[in-house]
Amino acid sequence: MVVQAGRDATVTVQQPVRRVVPRQLPAAPALFAGRGAELARLDRVLTATTAPADLGAAVLVSAIGGAGGIGKTWLALAWAHRRLERFPDGQLFVDLRGFSPTGEPVQPAVAVRGFLDALGADPNRLPTDLDAQAALYRSLVAGRRMLIVLDNAATSEQVVPLLPGSPSCTVLVTGRHLLASLIDRHGARHLPLDVLTHEEARGLLAARLGADRVTAEPRAVEELIGLCGGHPLALTITARTADTRPEVALAEAAAQLRDLGLEALDHDTDPAASLPTVLSWSLRRLTDTQRTVFALLGIAPGPDTTPPATAALTALPERAARKALSALENASLLERRPGGRYAMHDLVRRYAADTAHTTLSGHVREAALTRVGNFHLHTAHAADRLLDPHGPLVRPKPPAPGVHPHPLPDTAAALAWLDAEHATLLATQRTATTLGHHHTVWHLAWNLHTFHLRRGHRHDAVTTWQAALDAADHLPDPATRSRTHRHLGNAYSRLGRHEQAITHLEQALDLALRHHDPTDQAHAHQALALAWGRRGDDRQALEHAHHALALYRALDQPVWEADALNVVGWYAARLGRFDTAREHCQAALALHRHHHNPGGEADTLDSLGYIAHHTGDHHQALDHYHHALTLHRDLGNAYLVADHLDGVGHPHAALGRHEQARTVWREALEMYRDQGRDVDAVRVQRQLDDLGNTPDASPDDTR
Repeated sequence: MVVQAGRDATVTVQQPVRRVVPRQLPAAPALFAGRGAELARLDRVLTATTAPADLGAAVLVSAIGGAGGIGKTWLALAWAHRRLERFPDGQLFVDLRGFSPTGEPVQPAVAVRGFLDALGADPNRLPTDLDAQAALYRSLVAGRRMLIVLDNAATSEQVVPLLPGSPSCTVLVTGRHLLASLIDRHGARHLPLDVLTHEEARGLLAARLGADRVTAEPRAVEELIGLCGGHPLALTITARTADTRPEVALAEAAAQLRDLGLEALDHDTDPAASLPTVLSWSLRRLTDTQRTVFALLGIAPGPDTTPPATAALTALPERAARKALSALENASLLERRPGGRYAMHDLVRRYAADTAHTTLSGHVREAALTRVGNFHLHTAHAADRLLDPHGPLVRPKPPAPGVHPHPLPDTAAALAWLDAEHATLLATQRTATTLGHHHTVWHLAWNLHTFHLRRGHRHDAVTTWQAALDAADHLPDPATRSRTHRHLGNAYSRLGRHEQAITHLEQALDLALRHHDPTDQAHAHQALALAWGRRGDDRQALEHAHHALALYRALDQPVWEADALNVVGWYAARLGRFDTAREHCQAALALHRHHHNPGGEADTLDSLGYIAHHTGDHHQALDHYHHALTLHRDLGNAYLVADHLDGVGHPHAALGRHEQARTVWREALEMYRDQGRDVDAVRVQRQLDDLGNTPDASPDDTR
C-alpha cells in the first residue's frame, strides 16, 4: 500500500546529528513481467499524493482477488526500484511475516526497533515504550523523502506504528488481508491485485524459458497458462521445473500438471517454492468455522456460490455464512463478484478440496453436498412452478432439515435465478450422480426442463435427461421411466437427432400403455407429433396430435387440450387444410386465454400467423406474430422468440417491406447462431440471400 502519511505529533529527543541514509530494499525481482496497469496506477497515486492539497492520501496493494503467491511483493519491489530517484533520503523495508513458514508475525516493537537502528539512532538512548519509540521513528524520518515498504502485513495493528508522520514519506504495504482500518482511518488507497492476463502470463513464461522455447510449443504453452489460471507463483514454479529440465518437452510438463494438479506445484524442502504450502499460510488466521467453510466450498458443485447456497452447504445460519464468506474474501481466498456471488481461483479451489478430503470425514462431506443439492433442487422446483404453473406437478422429497429454498417472488426472479445458477445446477446433478442420489438427479432434470426449452439449451437438455434415464432405473415410480424417455426423446428431436428421438418416444408410449397411464399416453402422443413434424412427416405428426387431443379431452385437462388443439391446427395448416387449422387454433386460443396461459397463447398466435400468411392475409399474420413475440419475450422464451422472428419476416417480404424483413431475419439469424441451431440459421441466411438488395415496394403495392 502506498500511504502518504498524515501529519502527526512528534516528540523532541536528544539524538546524534549523524544522518544515515538506509538502503534496505531487497533486490528487484528477476525477470519481472506484466503488471503494466498496476505499475501505472502506483505512479499516478505517487504523483497525486505528493501534491500539497492531497497530503494523507494512500494506496494499498492487497490480494483481494488473489491468494498467496499472487505477486504482491514482486510488484512492490519492481515499482520501488523503478522510482528510487523519488526517494533520495533512503528506503526502509521490513517483512512483517504475516503469512510465512514460521507462522509468527513480526511484532510492531521489533519492526520499529529495526527501523531505528537503520536510521542511526543511538541504541543506548532509546526509550523503552513502543509509543515513544514510534514517536522517535517519526521524528527521524520527518521531512525526509523516504520510501517505507511494509511487506506481508497480517493486520493493521502491525502497520500503524510504522506509519511516518511526515507527508514527505511514502509507504508501500502488501498483505493478503484487506486492512480495512488502514483504509478508513489513514486514507490508504486500495489496489487489488488479480491474476495475470493471458498475455502477461505468456510474457512471464517467455522471460523465464526463452522466447524460442515458448514459440516452439504454442499449444503446450496455452495449456500451461490455462492450467495455472494466470497465477504468478504457479507459472513461476512451472517455468522453474521446465527450465531445469530443458530436455523435457513443454507438452510433457503440461501433461504432468494436468494429471497431478497441485502436487506438481509442491516442493518438499522449500516452503516458499510450494504453492500448497504458501496457500496453507492463509488458513492459519482463520477460525475453525471459517476453515471448514473454506474446505466445503472446495467440493461444492458449480463455479461459484452465494450466501444462501453456502448456508445450506455448511448448515450455518445465512448471516453466519455471509460473515464466513466475507472473512475468506478478506483473507484473499475468495473473490466477490457482481450479483453477490463468490468464486475461488481454480488452484485455490483445488487446495480447498484437498483440505476437505484431509480434514473432514466422508460423512460430513456427503451431508454437506446433500444439503446444498437439496437447496438447489427445491429452489429449481419453485422456479419451474413459476415458469410452468400448468405443467404436471411432480414434487421432490422434502429437503434435509434446516435447508430452505431461496425465495422467488415471480417469474422474472425465477428466470434470473435459473440463468445465474444454471452452471451450478448442472454441476449439482453431476455431483448427485456421483453420490448415487438418484432422486435428486431425476428431479433436477424434470425441474430444468421448461427452462432449457425457453432458453434453447438443447445440448444441456439431452445431458440432464440422459443422467435422469440412468437414475430412473433406481426409482420406484413406474411412470418415471416413461416420462424420462419422453423428455429425452423430445430433447433429441430438438437437436435434429430424429432416429434417437422417435426410439425414445415410442418407448415412452409403450411404457405408458403397459402401465395404463392415459396422461403419459397423451403426453407421449403429443411429443411424437412434434418429433415427426420436425422430421418432416406432417401426416404422422397430425395422426399423433389427434390421439393426444382425444386423450386430453377425456382427462378433462383444458390447458393440455388447448395445447393439443394448437398442434392439430398447426399440422393441418402444414398440410394445407387451413379451415380446419384455423378452427382448431381459435378454439385453442380461447382456452389458453380463459386459463391465463400466456405461453400457450403465444404458441397458438404463431400458428394463426402462419395460417393468415399462407391464406394471403399478411397484415393479420403480422398482428398475430407480433403479439406472440411480445408474450414470449415477456416470458423469456428465447427459443420461440427466434422462431417468431423467422415467421414475421415472411409477411413483411410478401408485403414488399424488404428492409423490415431483413431486420427481423437478421435478429433471428443471430439468435439461431447463439442457440447453436445451425439448420435454422442456414435456412434464414438463405432467405436473406434470396431477398438480396431488393428495395421496398411502394405503399400502394402493399395493400
